Amino acid sequence: MATVKVKLHHSKVKNHPGSIVYFVTSHQMVRQLTTKYKLFPHEWDEKESVVILSSAIGTTENSVRKDMLRMIAGKIHNDVIRLNTIIGHLSQSGTLFTSEDVIRKFQEELQERSFQRFMEKVILQLKQLKKERTMETYRSALDSFMSFRHGEDVLLDEISSELMMGYEAWLKARGLTMNTVSFYNRILRAVYNRAVEQELTVQCYPFKRVYTGIDKTVKRAVSLEAIKSIKEMDLSARPSLDFARDMFLFSFYTRGMSFIDMAYLRQDNLKNGYLVYQRRKTGRRMLIKLEKYIQDLLDKYREDGQAYLLPIIRDERNSRRCYLNALRLVNVKLKAIAEIAGLPAHLTMYAARHSWATIAQKQHIPLSVISESMGHDSENTTRIYLAELDSGLIDEANSLILGKL
Repeated sequence: MATVKVKLHHSKVKNHPGSIVYFVTSHQMVRQLTTKYKLFPHEWDEKESVVILSSAIGTTENSVRKDMLRMIAGKIHNDVIRLNTIIGHLSQSGTLFTSEDVIRKFQEELQERSFQRFMEKVILQLKQLKKERTMETYRSALDSFMSFRHGEDVLLDEISSELMMGYEAWLKARGLTMNTVSFYNRILRAVYNRAVEQELTVQCYPFKRVYTGIDKTVKRAVSLEAIKSIKEMDLSARPSLDFARDMFLFSFYTRGMSFIDMAYLRQDNLKNGYLVYQRRKTGRRMLIKLEKYIQDLLDKYREDGQAYLLPIIRDERNSRRCYLNALRLVNVKLKAIAEIAGLPAHLTMYAARHSWATIAQKQHIPLSVISESMGHDSENTTRIYLAELDSGLIDEANSLILGKL
């Protein structure tokens, strides 16, 4: 019968913690596995093979250490259970096995049930599906969580309510808004639920006590008067600000076209007096009449031999990086423009889209027309209208707004 013993391997360096080691014995052959768990001699009961939690009491520093000891004790307990479970399964199989087989199986299970490893697989799948934006948000959430963990992985079974509450407190302490906190929590919850669906862990609802809602955000729209003042600014002596202003206006002129859709516009998107493109976010086909303001900006930035209508992507092989770098730069310059124009709002490319919808609503354009104009594709927006609208009606709505500039 195979056995598992836990011991503390003392450090050779004075006043340094030692390492917890698992000894697996099978058929008189011993195999040891050194863990990452570090303990001082006074924190380990050699006779009972357990962590001495009472070794840290009193001060705040000791309270933090006690929490660490409690976590280590829990991990050791879970590891021993897994090792004994593996031994039980191998014994029931009726085949001969060694202590090496037990350790190898244990390490394989650790890899399979690693939260970081599992999320990396999800991110890779998103990349293969060319869901680049979603992939980036998942990567951002994983990087944030691993920063909270100081780079230490955690098993799927160890994702607990207490752990996620600690992560949320860590995010708040860094000054993140509740919407950002919710953003990270919702992504991690989606990954955890996917692991549950694949039966890699049991559903324990670890996110039930953390915030996953959406707070009302500060209104991002700017008024029609502010749009006019931005349009009339003389920025000829400051090319980078001029370009940022033009990109903001182009988005506004095109009913709030997103910057990524602007970046990938090509010559073949121009058809019979219309801009015809497919929204990268939803896949919806969009038709926008080439109003004079739109054509003027296209003419201003026309370059012979360039594949794209706007000078955003300069390197076809690194188009995504070009787009992201340009978006960051434009948003920085828009902030400067807002300060020059004396606008209270923090001007961004997204504000152009939000502003078009808000101004359209104030012009008493039906909500269904606004929804169709912006290419919304969700249950909330599709309930607004029952049938496809005539594109001419949408063009009239855009003409009405641009005519007031």
